[in-house]
Amino acid sequence: MDPILAAGILGAIGGLTRGVVGLLKALSLKRRIIWSYYLITVCIAVIIGVFVGVIFNFDPRLSLLSGYAGTDILEGVYKSFAVQRAYVAPKAKK
Repeated sequence: MDPILAAGILGAIGGLTRGVVGLLKALSLKRRIIWSYYLITVCIAVIIGVFVGVIFNFDPRLSLLSGYAGTDILEGVYKSFAVQRAYVAPKAKK
């Protein structure tokens, strides 16, 4: 099997595993599931798996792990820069 394809498949498996954990969490909290977001994170996991596979000489364990952890790290970075709503209370009258 082509090493780049294998790295992509393993990255996808890592991303799918992480996605299933997220889906189970969303179901337990009764949150709405955004399927397009799930698909995008799996596609990103494939890309991350291929890049890590190429950089680290196609070690299958690293491709699998990077697919899982890579999307988690990117999601954490995105959430840290996402705009949050804040309530500003009016100034109290004296």
